[in-house]
Amino acid sequence: MTDTLPDRAVRAFEGHDAFERDGRWFEVTTTRFDGRATATETDEWALSYTLEVRAPMLSAATEGDVGSAVEDGWFDTYELRLEDTDMAVRHDIEFDDYRLVEEADDAVAVFEFEWENADHVPPMAKAMTEYVEGTYMEGIVPGYEYRPPVSELLSRARSGAGEDNSSGPMPL
Repeated sequence: MTDTLPDRAVRAFEGHDAFERDGRWFEVTTTRFDGRATATETDEWALSYTLEVRAPMLSAATEGDVGSAVEDGWFDTYELRLEDTDMAVRHDIEFDDYRLVEEADDAVAVFEFEWENADHVPPMAKAMTEYVEGTYMEGIVPGYEYRPPVSELLSRARSGAGEDNSSGPMPL
């Protein structure tokens, strides 16, 4: 891959305040997990997009040991739940490829799709990244002490993201 990106994708991502350019990638700046998107030309009018969202494996997010059965079950469930990421957007999107892989203590979700209107993709990529982060947080296994950024996200959820939510269960 070269650092040359389709002009219309560059304009769309640079025009959206939730992204910052890093080489041929556009980094999502609104989430604690690392999300990034890129685009390539196709033979058709549509561009091909890749969205990657990197989150810590359960064992990398906790202070203590996590048994392999717990981590394997968590990973399998996370993978199944992320199959519904297309529901995070208001468009009828079909992924050409979706995969969740373990890489360097991270669970990396990769979504590949084609889309004709480049202006629609930044909000779609942002929504999908936020969906992945929210799905991760919904799958937190109780009983462990979590490290940042997961502990920070849990704390924020417990406090109602700054609202006076001192009563009632944690909003997860």
